[in-house]
Amino acid sequence: FTAIACAFSALCYAQFASTIPIAGSAYTYAYATFGELIAWIIGWDLLMEYAIGNIAVAISWSDYFTGLLSGYGINIPTYLTMDFLTARRGFDAVQEALSAGGGTIESLRGACAGVDAAIKCGQLEAHAAWASAPRIGGLPVICDLPALLIVIAISALVYIGIRESKQASNVMVALKLGIILTVIIVGAFYIKPANWSPFAPNGAGGVMKGVAAVFFAYIGFDALSTTAEECRNPQRDLPTAMMLSLVICTVLYILVALVLTGIVPYQKLQVGDPLAFAFGPEGANIAWISGIIAISAVIAMATVLLVFQLGQPRIWMAMSRDGLLPKIFSSIHPKFKTPWFATIIAGILVAVPSLFMNLTEVTDLSSIGTLFAFVLVCGGVLLLDASGQRIESRFRVPYVNSKYIVPALFVAAWLALLLFNRDAVANFFNYGEWETFKHKIPLLGYIIFAFIIAYLSFTKNLSLIPVLGLMSCGYLMTELGYTNWLRFLLWLIAGLVIYFFYGYRHSKLNKEETLNEELLDDEESSR
Repeated sequence: FTAIACAFSALCYAQFASTIPIAGSAYTYAYATFGELIAWIIGWDLLMEYAIGNIAVAISWSDYFTGLLSGYGINIPTYLTMDFLTARRGFDAVQEALSAGGGTIESLRGACAGVDAAIKCGQLEAHAAWASAPRIGGLPVICDLPALLIVIAISALVYIGIRESKQASNVMVALKLGIILTVIIVGAFYIKPANWSPFAPNGAGGVMKGVAAVFFAYIGFDALSTTAEECRNPQRDLPTAMMLSLVICTVLYILVALVLTGIVPYQKLQVGDPLAFAFGPEGANIAWISGIIAISAVIAMATVLLVFQLGQPRIWMAMSRDGLLPKIFSSIHPKFKTPWFATIIAGILVAVPSLFMNLTEVTDLSSIGTLFAFVLVCGGVLLLDASGQRIESRFRVPYVNSKYIVPALFVAAWLALLLFNRDAVANFFNYGEWETFKHKIPLLGYIIFAFIIAYLSFTKNLSLIPVLGLMSCGYLMTELGYTNWLRFLLWLIAGLVIYFFYGYRHSKLNKEETLNEELLDDEESSR
């Protein structure tokens, strides 16, 4: 489902990338279609999306790195490889289990590897980190130091230039593909089909929540579009690259997921280095492959960091060119020809939070930002069609009339729910207290949104593919929960404050409008 939703959005991205081959990605596309305010909102959203996404990858890289060192007998203190929130939660969970008569630390450690263990091994590690960390004023010093160091290294590479980054990226991508193919081919011989039963243990709802949570993994083709100005032939190459990357990554994601869950029960995969874990003692127990994966993953995962860290400064550069951010964000290094200041700031904004943030929290927040960007890009294609702005482009989203298809899908979805899951529908509209109702707000908003889109499809003959992109990505946003929506809205509100206090006053568009008004006034006064 993730790939299908992404495919609709990727086609829309491809049209924009071919039409407007300028750095800035969804920000630039929104500026050309919706205007400055919406462009600022999506640009501000992309800042969060890229930063949070890179924080998540840096944390994952740290897990693989520390696991690799541990395999060679080098153990970094746990309080220097873990975030504060995870350590606190683990400490509280273990203390609660001990207080409730759950045994001793040793007995909990002996049972933590079990599928149904009340306390997982990771929680015991978190407990140890909290208990052993040095204190400053009574507060434990807990941070993810390897995550900080890798962000600094990647930011330095991006600062030097895209040519050097490209060469390093090509090597790391080849290495990463080698790891993935090794996992798929060798792992296929160790699959236990019983691990796939039940295939969806948490039902359709659990599947959709998982789909929404991992959506940030598909940010790659968005990052591709940020490098449009540095491509030789962006109008030809970017659409092809986006679609190929989506197809290849989707196939590999599916195969790796099947292999990992076939080797090890999914409950045991709540670790930071699942590929190495699946081939370790708890899984296939192939030491040489586990070691190769650990070494290669540490190197290859840096490609993801590199791609994200390349994209973010170029979005800031585009916003700065439009006057929405200070000019220094678009200043180019005289030697390396890169947006040097934006690269430094992007590195700081990723490096510092990666010391302390929790992986689960950041992936959900990055996913909601990614989905929001996809929604606006799909909407931008529809707006271009509706306004008659058919700008010349080498690639266009194929037009299929949604007049009857989308309303039919909307009605069919409601009929299916009423026929096969009437209790869930009744429960949804039983709002009860605020604590219950607030979690239904995102889905309630989506129902209204879907009705409006179905109505517009029927009355305006909208193009089907962008509409399906809007509806699928919009639905996945509802699966990320009230808390993530609240954080996301607070981030957007903070962005609007900055826009009205700085961006609007300094924007080139506003200055041009003011100048035009002054010229008109001068003409009228001279008559």
